[in-house]
This record gives sequence, structure tokens and C-alpha cells, in this order.
Amino acid sequence: MQSTDEVWLLEDLDASRALGKHLANRMKSIKLLFLEGPLGAGKTSVVQGLAIALGINEPITSPTFTLSQHYPNGKPPLIHIDLYRLEISQDADSLFLQEEEEAQAIGAILAVEWSNHLRLNISEAWQLKLTYES
Repeated sequence: MQSTDEVWLLEDLDASRALGKHLANRMKSIKLLFLEGPLGAGKTSVVQGLAIALGINEPITSPTFTLSQHYPNGKPPLIHIDLYRLEISQDADSLFLQEEEEAQAIGAILAVEWSNHLRLNISEAWQLKLTYES
């Protein structure tokens, strides 16, 4: 299942956040967002825009070291995970499954940075791939 066939040119932080806001308005039945791309491509910036659209007013930072951040006050809530440091697929899969269960229980959107570390077969997710252009 392909999530979207749109291409966005993200020239700055505001454009990355605008994409996140746009996605928040489109994520109705599918509440899972996979973000892939190199370091500094804007994955967290997109999640920041998503959070703004959900009414989350607290700062959104990459959960690279904490692995997971929960924002229960969003409408719907948001869970943001980062699998960058989990190089062993089993560890990434385990964290993802734990957070996915929590997200489903509270009706949250689950945003997953570095989803390419997963080895699970997940078919119902928005796929966002960020790349650099010369």
C-alpha cells in the first residue's frame, strides 16, 4: 500500500513543519507515520509540524537518546520514537511493538524516525522518505 505519491520541496524549517501540519490533516484512519532519511534531513521538523497541528504546545525534540516521547495532550495524542541507536532489528521491533500497543490503546498517532531499522512487515503506515537534492 502506497501512502502518497506527492513530492514536496522542503527548502527550510518552516516548509518541513508545514508538511507535518499537512500530514496531520490527512492522517484519519492510518495513525502510523514512518520517517526515513539521512541525519539532518528534517524528520524531527516534520514531527514538530505534526505536533503543532495536533495542538501540542510543548517543545518537540528528537528522542534519539530517550528513544520515545509521549505527548498525551494532543488531539489525538502523539507518540514519537526514534530507532537510530537501535542497530539490532530485534530491539527496534520490540520497542516499536510496545509503543504501537500503547498508541492503539490511547488512540495516538505514532511517528517513527529511522523506521528502516524495523524488520517487521507493517503495511498500514504513511511512508515519508526525506532526501537531499543538490
